[in-house]
Amino acid sequence: MAINYGKKVMQYFLHPKNVGEIPNADGVGKVGNITCGDIMWIYIRIGKKKIKGKEDDYIQDIRFKTLGCAAAIATSSVVTELAKGKTIREAMKITNQDVVRRLGGLPPVKHHCSLLAEDGLTEAIYDYLKKNKKPVPEELEMKHKRILKSEEHFHDKFQKC
Repeated sequence: MAINYGKKVMQYFLHPKNVGEIPNADGVGKVGNITCGDIMWIYIRIGKKKIKGKEDDYIQDIRFKTLGCAAAIATSSVVTELAKGKTIREAMKITNQDVVRRLGGLPPVKHHCSLLAEDGLTEAIYDYLKKNKKPVPEELEMKHKRILKSEEHFHDKFQKC
């Protein structure tokens, strides 16, 4: 089955931004998709900046490694661009729909890749908050639990191979 990707998807696939690891990252999110076997790692480095006189955590640097199709690589790249420079609270609001919009659309069969990118960012933020004993917002905790269930299914399926 041939998949027709849009121009922006192909640009991000062929020239992805923010590729690689961050040594000693402040947060790492690793997610996989049982549907297609894609695996994604999102690495974040957190900095501090003053906003309205109050110090706040923000994503100073973000990188990714993805083993997957063109859509998985493109969505990984886009989510890093959307999150870089944002406060943790702002980055937690990034959705897979934001990723799809930035790409100018995705074929319906590839929308799960945008969710994978959102989930990778979610897990990196969750990892950072937990490691630093910071409060985890309820919405983030619920998303993390959903991701964990998905991860269990992913591991169960692929450990049998």
